[in-house]
Amino acid sequence: MTISNGDVKSDTCNNGSSEKKPFRIFVGYDPREDLAYQVCRHSVTKRSSIPVEIIPIVQSDLRKKGLYWRERGQLESTEFSFSRFLTPHLSDYQGWAMFVDCDFLYLADIKELTDLIDDKYAIMCVQHDYTPKETTKMDGAVQTVYPRKNWSSMVLYNCGHPKNKTLSPEIVNTQTGAFLHRFQWLEDEEIGSIPFVWNFLEGHNRVVEKDPTTQPKAVHYTRGGPWFDAWKDCEFADLWLNEMEEYNKESKKEADNTKK
Repeated sequence: MTISNGDVKSDTCNNGSSEKKPFRIFVGYDPREDLAYQVCRHSVTKRSSIPVEIIPIVQSDLRKKGLYWRERGQLESTEFSFSRFLTPHLSDYQGWAMFVDCDFLYLADIKELTDLIDDKYAIMCVQHDYTPKETTKMDGAVQTVYPRKNWSSMVLYNCGHPKNKTLSPEIVNTQTGAFLHRFQWLEDEEIGSIPFVWNFLEGHNRVVEKDPTTQPKAVHYTRGGPWFDAWKDCEFADLWLNEMEEYNKESKKEADNTKK
């Protein structure tokens, strides 16, 4: 990722391959969680065996381009609470793309996730049954409870599906949170299911001993991650901190090489 004239640019990782078109991954970006975004991006590109393009969804950029104009509501805990639903539009309503919150840490090759894609669905996601016990999350944001909570935190979008053309900038900027986060533009049978290990909720999901199917492939620090002081001792904090150290070392090395 590079920053130029205040805009956060996309980052492409080919991992030695230039033949296949990169899989687009849109990551929610919030200035308060820049480090979380960087570590999430690093965790994807480090493990991916396929070309990927990481594209941060930056609200200020979308406003400049006239794609986002809705006022921020009191219950929006991040800057990408609603802008995430622009993913099909930002993909020109073509192919498959993924949206993911920045508070994820990937522990497996993203190819394993793309191998699950089924063109008969408009979207695919982990279909959690989740009711948080906490009243606050992250850095004091209100913890809300609603049907299909956390389904929209990591979504594979079939951007070319006719139903997803509903997600125009006009709709994303004017529709209710219920309509968008509960995927009310779709029928239930148009929503495909992904194993929970791809959106493993820290503090909620559990690893079952001697059952490899319960090992997380992507940890979601949905209550708050180690980049917040209040959550520095959360479950799987060590994995995130190790990834952060690796990211910091690589960034320093790149910066030193640039100076030479």
